[in-house]
Amino acid sequence: MDRLRFVFESSEAELMAKSTDHSSVLQLLPTLVKSAQDLARPPISNYHVGAVGLSSDGRIFLGVNLEFPGLPLHHSVHAEQFLITNLAVHRSPRLLYLAVSSAPCGHCRQFLQELRHASDLQILITSEKQTHKEPIFKPLSSILPNPFGPCDLLDEETPLLLENHNNGLSIIPKTMDSNCGNLCNGVCESLLKNESQLKVSALEAANSSHAPYSGCPSGVSLMDCDGKIYKGCYMESAAYNPSLGPVQAALVAYVAGGGGGYQRIVAAVLVEKEGTKVRQEDTARLLLKMISPKCEFRVFHCYSADNECKKFSF
Repeated sequence: MDRLRFVFESSEAELMAKSTDHSSVLQLLPTLVKSAQDLARPPISNYHVGAVGLSSDGRIFLGVNLEFPGLPLHHSVHAEQFLITNLAVHRSPRLLYLAVSSAPCGHCRQFLQELRHASDLQILITSEKQTHKEPIFKPLSSILPNPFGPCDLLDEETPLLLENHNNGLSIIPKTMDSNCGNLCNGVCESLLKNESQLKVSALEAANSSHAPYSGCPSGVSLMDCDGKIYKGCYMESAAYNPSLGPVQAALVAYVAGGGGGYQRIVAAVLVEKEGTKVRQEDTARLLLKMISPKCEFRVFHCYSADNECKKFSF
């Protein structure tokens, strides 16, 4: 398996299963977990976690844990969160099966509750001794009894993770400042050229944001030194703390897209509402400063579609 691949199309998955003498794609999942672990980036704990999921459209998705030295531990991305974000980035409708190297922590079991019919999600923990020849998946409900989740706080019409969201945000294009600051690799010209795309991409992420508990959607777009753009949306949990910030979600898209070292990120845009109870700006600035100090970071305050969106002043 290619080290840099985080998504496999359904046809590829079926071919991989046949070529490795597995009777089905489902049987193949646990065998890919070790390869997923090799892609993890845990420089603090050195504890590699890999997750492999099968979606309802037949694609296979990988998830890994990410850690960021110099930052509080809660900035870390868990492998299960990476996996769900990977599905969201690639617009996969539903996760059906999940094979993971270690038992999901309580944080991740809670985060998975944001999926529709979460209790039916089938999980296999590869570190546990298997007594059957065929892999045996068990429902999430077997490791998270009496769950607290969206059903306790939301109505049935509210979209959940991996479902279509449209938060009705809009942004008015504005001319970017001519001074790009001290960008690495001398890509000021590239940033000027792509600034509009960065704003549009961050706005798209904000409009896809899952923020039903705070009502504070947000999105982030990142640009690498080749001009490639990656985006991620804020994803909340009913339990609040397992929520995944938009910068972390964008970094998942960056890693899954083969973005390389974080220092290659040269520009970032955050779109969020102004004056809300939940704000991403300061924590996003801190995270980006630590992983790519020369990254140019800009914030745009957004309003609902019938209001203007104004740019934050630096």
